[in-house]
Amino acid sequence: MTGAGVLLLGEAAICLAARLEASGYRVCLTEADAAAGPGSGVDVVVLAAGEVGRITALRQQLGPVPILLDVIEASLEARVVCLSAGADDFWLSGQGPSDLLMRLRLQLDLQRRAAPAPPLLQLADLSLDPTRRQVKRGPRLVPLTAREYQLLLLLLERSGQVVSRDLIQQRVWNDDRGCSSNVIEVYVRYLRQKLEQAGERRLIHTVRGRGYCLSERLPPPGDGAG
Repeated sequence: MTGAGVLLLGEAAICLAARLEASGYRVCLTEADAAAGPGSGVDVVVLAAGEVGRITALRQQLGPVPILLDVIEASLEARVVCLSAGADDFWLSGQGPSDLLMRLRLQLDLQRRAAPAPPLLQLADLSLDPTRRQVKRGPRLVPLTAREYQLLLLLLERSGQVVSRDLIQQRVWNDDRGCSSNVIEVYVRYLRQKLEQAGERRLIHTVRGRGYCLSERLPPPGDGAG
């Protein structure tokens, strides 16, 4: 889960910040950084052994975010204390960062599997499965590049609405000011060609001066549809 946010509390945990960042995690060192909650701020908490007393407050603040507590020895008694204190798992600081990295991957994988699958996005005979990143027009699979997929996803999320070029630039091109309006038009054309390859009717409509609209019918003539 590259980019997952990890809150480190206690010296033994904070000492591993550089290693976690090198492994692709976003590291937070204060509880204020965790205020955004799971998914946007902190996805997992790593506690040093001396921080066990903070588990209750962290649970109230962050809800079901996994909490890993350091245990000095891999004894049955230590594991019982860890789980009884409300932690979800333990890690062994004495074994270096490899044990923590393994347990982080395990907890984040369990978290990902438990999350509800995003719903299928549909309009007419067009469907997009976010879990598989699969697009279909009726029974026909439509292979898309990463950029084409992101553009279609944005249009489907706002189907029936006019999506401005500014929003497309922000969401699909990550606000890259080097992305010209012409580039967006080119990608819309690519997307139309793939979606209409077997003679299917047009679903992506141009609304002149405003942007693009994904809908079953042409926008009203007064909107400058094309």
